[in-house]
Parts: sequence; C-alpha cells; structure tokens
Amino acid sequence: MASEGDKGTILLSAGGTGGHLFPAEALAHELIARGWSVHLATDDRAQKYADRFPGEAMHVIASGTPSSRNPIKMAGAAFAIWKGLRQSASLMRQLKPMAVVGFGGYPTIPPLLAAGGGRPTMIHEQNAVMGRANKMLAGRVTAVAGGFLKAEGDHADKIVETGNPVRPAVLAASDQKYSAPKRGSAPIRIVIFGGSQGARFFSQTMPDALAKLPEDIKPRLQVTQQARPEDEGPAKASYAEAGIAADVSPFFSDLPSRIAGAHLVMARSGASTVAEIGAIGRPAIFVPYPHALDHDQAANAAAMEAAGGALVRREQDLNVDTVATEIGALLADPEKLSTMAAAARAAGRRDAAVLLADLAEAIASGQPVADFKAANA
Repeated sequence: MASEGDKGTILLSAGGTGGHLFPAEALAHELIARGWSVHLATDDRAQKYADRFPGEAMHVIASGTPSSRNPIKMAGAAFAIWKGLRQSASLMRQLKPMAVVGFGGYPTIPPLLAAGGGRPTMIHEQNAVMGRANKMLAGRVTAVAGGFLKAEGDHADKIVETGNPVRPAVLAASDQKYSAPKRGSAPIRIVIFGGSQGARFFSQTMPDALAKLPEDIKPRLQVTQQARPEDEGPAKASYAEAGIAADVSPFFSDLPSRIAGAHLVMARSGASTVAEIGAIGRPAIFVPYPHALDHDQAANAAAMEAAGGALVRREQDLNVDTVATEIGALLADPEKLSTMAAAARAAGRRDAAVLLADLAEAIASGQPVADFKAANA
C-alpha cells in the first residue's frame, strides 16, 4: 500500500525480460521521485532483476502464452491466464492503484484486464511494430505510449509518442563523451551483446571475425561480449587462441558503462537496446533477430540507421569474413565513427521517462489523452 503522504500507488506490469523491465524500471524511478508508490506485477523470470527494481514490491503473476497450436499447451496457457486474472483482481483490491501501466509481454494481460472498467490504464510499446500482447490490450486501455511507435493507424487518437525511457544507469553513462579510437597502441573497445539471453550468432562468429583483423589492431582490442552460458567457454577459448583480450559473460550488470566506454557496439536491435545506445550515443552495427514474428527488431534498427547512428546488417548476409571487413572498415575511419556517435545521440530520447511519467500522472488524474496531446504538441 502507498505510505501516508504519497500521491498514491501506480502499478507497473511487464514481462520478465530486460527488454520489458528496463523501461518499467526507468519509469519507476521517475514516479518515485515525484512522490508515487510503485509496485511491479511480472512473472517469475524477473527474479534476477528484483534487486535493482526500485518499487515497493514485486508481485509474481501467473500467465501463459496463448500462441501454440497444441491443444494441451493452449489449455495450459488459458488456465495460467485465468489464474493470473484472479491474482491480479486480488492485487487491485489490495493496492487500489490510481493507474496501471503495462510494458508488453503476455504477463501484462491479467493485470491490465483486471484493472479495466474503472481504473485508468496505459500500455507502453517499445518497438516500431506493436507486439501481440499489446495489440490485444490496445483497444481496452486509456492511453498507448510509443517508443518507436507513431501516432497513426489504429488507435492513433490514444497514441502518445514518448520515446523509450532508459534507466538511471544509462542516463549517467550518457554523460561520457564519445572519443574515436586513436592511432598507435591505444585500446580499441568493442561491446557485443544480443539481449538478455545473448545471441549464439555472435558467439559463433565474432571471435573468428575479430581474429581476422590486421595484426596491428588485434593486440589493441578489448572486447566485452555477452554469451549464453553454454557458449561462454568456447567463445573465451577462441578469443584466447587469437590473442584478443575479451571479457565474456552471460550477463553484465554494468553494461551501460561498458557501452559508454565502447568505440563500437555490435548488437541485436531490441527496443531497449536501440534506445540505450542512442541515449549514450555510440556507433553501432545492428543485426536484427531474424526470426522475430513481427520483424520489430528490423524496424527499430531501421529508425536508427535512418538517423545516421547505425549500420543495419541482416544475419543471413553475414559471415566471419564479411563481419571482419565491416568492422575493419569502421575502425579505420575514426571520423565516420564520430559522426555516427553524434547522430545516435541526437536520435536518443533522454527525456522519455519524464514524458512517460507526465502521461501516467495525467491519466491517473483523469485528464483525457486528447488534452494531454494538445498540451504537449
């Protein structure tokens, strides 16, 4: 419950991955600073982030993914959602939130549905293409906040373009100015990651690709690479064999500061990844996840490429030789790297958490979305 003197309680709901939780974390910090009590409803995958989330409590809500064609799995998902609805209804009675804000993923469905019919509700869509859970909820909620999503098409009247909020650690890292790699023996720092689960493609490709760089470059490389646990050992061995200094791990709690120290980033292009690289302002090569059903990562990456802050390459077009050529060309062109860094920073939205909090407060107070949009046009 909100403590006495607080403005009240706002319940945030998010799927248990970093891509959904990081923008929720950013909004939580901003709302708490404004005097709100914040709670989080999520699934059990979020436990590894629990120590960093600033809200008063994390509530694990049952949910399922109703996308399988297997009747048994469909029945299991339906039961989990039903159970989550009962848990969420109990949570609404306990917390009495003044607004409920969802950040995508199927675990947001029970809390947002339980809140409907009386409490103001909002979903935040991080990607340029709306995800399936948010599509299911968009017609029911009070407002839709868009990271890369534009106020057009279906539900345009309730879409507010807020950008994707980034965590305080990212904002702190964004204070570090970009400096292109210097000639001579100075270190060249490359950061490689593929989202909260890592990316097997990078683990299988990057060590051999970087080993093909010129002999005067390899001793200068300092690589940070996220890898799946099963890929960590082989990737470390490959880097060691090539004589390249590399820190390989399934998870880096200080990833924002590592991005800030990077001369070049190579990553998947989930919405939070693109937003954080943009806020910090670092040149990037984005390799969208090729099997995304909605092709959302490709759309996110295209937005940053259009701004001049990144190169976008399809995974199916890349191999060890083409990656080595791409990275070698960029490292040989410090001016281009600096230009890309400046363009990425210009495209980044460091005020997104503030605007998203403004919108959350507006709907909590009963202000119509149309009036909010007019006041912030």
